[in-house]
Order: sequence, then structure tokens, then C-alpha cells
Amino acid sequence: MSGKKDSAYRVMVVDDSAVIRGLLTRALEEDPEISVVASVANGQMAVSSIGRSDVEVVVLDIEMPVMDGLTALPKLLEARPGVQVVMASTLTHKNADISLRALRAGAADYVTKPTSGSALNSAEAFKRELTEKVKVLGAAARRRLGVPKPIGPSAPRAVPAPRQIVLRRAPAIGPRALAIGSSTGGPQALLKVLGELKGPLPMPIFITQHMPATFTALLAEHIARVSGRPAREAVDGEVAVAGTVYVAPGDRHMRVEPVAGGARLRIDQGPPENFCRPSADPMLRSLAAVYGARLLTVILTGMGADGLKGCQEVVAAGGGVIAQDEASSVVWGMPGAVATNGLCHAVLPLDRIADHLKPLLARSAA
Repeated sequence: MSGKKDSAYRVMVVDDSAVIRGLLTRALEEDPEISVVASVANGQMAVSSIGRSDVEVVVLDIEMPVMDGLTALPKLLEARPGVQVVMASTLTHKNADISLRALRAGAADYVTKPTSGSALNSAEAFKRELTEKVKVLGAAARRRLGVPKPIGPSAPRAVPAPRQIVLRRAPAIGPRALAIGSSTGGPQALLKVLGELKGPLPMPIFITQHMPATFTALLAEHIARVSGRPAREAVDGEVAVAGTVYVAPGDRHMRVEPVAGGARLRIDQGPPENFCRPSADPMLRSLAAVYGARLLTVILTGMGADGLKGCQEVVAAGGGVIAQDEASSVVWGMPGAVATNGLCHAVLPLDRIADHLKPLLARSAA
């Protein structure tokens, strides 16, 4: 472990394989803004040592002896409130389900470890993804822990004043479709919002969450359980049905095209947008073209600015946009982009979004 980067984000790696711990550590330490300050072989060791190293991000394996990752997760969050946890596992149906349960229990994000037979470019993509997520979540941890953001060897830089958020007027007519875009921190945010939207909804709900394919099918199952309404991965060619939740499949964009009285789903592997597939922008563009002013959009926590261009088209068509606020977001990238560009009629804490939606959705028959 390196002690040369005093301002670097402090990371703990937890994995029962010494080889994997070494690979993760080397991948992270290649970035000058990251320092791996602890490397342990199971959840019990992580819980015992987390308080001794000022850890800001934990990369936590799922399957380990003595104490597995899912058992260790709440103990780590209790031992160091504000720490950000990234679940790491191979991409299997079982591990994807456990990862989603971990996200509901407080993990901030997940990464899928490349297998021994993975191509070199797959391994490099994993390293980039892991490094990016650790730095973004490290910054989030510092906000929660009250630690200054690293500024490197140069003289302290002035922090720019936050951009003023100017709200638009809410649409005067009720929506006939609800669209939601999310990324980092999104699964738990989605489950909270949709779990609180009880009762029948006379409209389809379209969701783009940045996830691989195995995860999106399971996410739909979790949404169905917490919301009490049908939810599934979208299927190309099906006609959207009121009251049903459609989740964009992993590695596929979800768009819609008009049909009599509604929309038909189209699933494709077009080029990534905003480095994402699925991406919220193509979904929102197509929904705005079909539903116009009768589209209501919610942008939840996530890295980057996916959804910004799509929301511009939603607003141009007369639709409404709501964003999650910065304080309740794991990462205020996607919602911050739409909020600070003047596209929202409301910017709200996560626990107030469902209550804000209810009267708007009740006007849908008007």
C-alpha cells in the first residue's frame, strides 16, 4: 500500500483471493488520486479494521469465507457512517441478485469482475470502470464525512459557487407516460420511489438504469415485488400497457414508436450514448416524440449527464422534468445536469419524489 498520496481517496479492498486483491490494488494504485490503504481477505477482517484507516471507499467481494460481503455490508456502514461501498463479483444470476440486495441495503454501486478468460479489452474496461466509480464515490464519501476534496500539489483552488437552480412552471395537463433515468445509486432510489407509488397507475412507466443484462432482468423483478405492479425487461415489438413498468435491457437501448392510442417498444443495440447502453437520452427523445406534453420525466442519482439532451427535448415538447436533489443523491451528475440547466419544475429529496408525483399522475385522465 502506498503512502505517497496524502490527498488521494483512501480505499479498502476485500476479497478472499490474494490474486484478485493484488489485481484490484494494482489497478487502483495506477491512478494518482487513489491509494489502497487496506487489503483484507474476508468481511470480518474488513469490519475489524475499517475504523483504523480512515477508509472512504470499500471494494467488497460477495462470496468469502468467515463473513461474506452481504453480511459485512451493514456492519461496515455502521462502523464508518458515510463510507461508500462498491460490491464486486463475477456476473452470475446469483451474484447479480445478491448485488441488488446489497444496493437496497446501502451499497453505493457494483462492478462485475472479469473472468480468467476475459479478453484484454474487457479487463481494461473493468479497470476504467472501477477507477472511475471509486473516484466519484470517494468524492461523495468526503462530502458525507466532511473531508476536503483532494486538490493535488498545486496551491488551493477557489471552489466555484454553486449554480443557481431556476425552476420552470409545471405542465398544466396530466401525463400519460412516466419515464425515469438513473445510474449510480439508482436501484435503491428506483425501489424507494416506485415502492411508494402504491395504487393503480393509468399509464406505462419506462425506466433506463445503467446496468448489464443479467442485472436489469432482476431489477425488474425487484421492482415488481416492491411496487405490486407488473414490471419486466422491455421486449422489442410489444405495445406498452398502462400500469406496467418497462426496464431497458442491459446493453440495449429502449425506444418507443407511436401506435394507435399509445407506444410500441423498440429495443436495439445502436451506438452507446454518453458512454452508456442503455442510455436515457434515446429513450427520452422517442418518448417526447410520442407523448409530447403528456410525458413526465424523473432523473435520479447517477454519474455523468445522460438524460440532459433527452430532457431538453421533453421540455421543448411541453413535458415535465423532476430531478433528485444533491443532498439525497449518491452522485449528483445526471440530476444535477438537468437541474442546473433550468429544465426542472421540481428538484426534490428522494423521500419526497413519490408524494410529489402522486397528484400529477392523478391528473392523467384529464
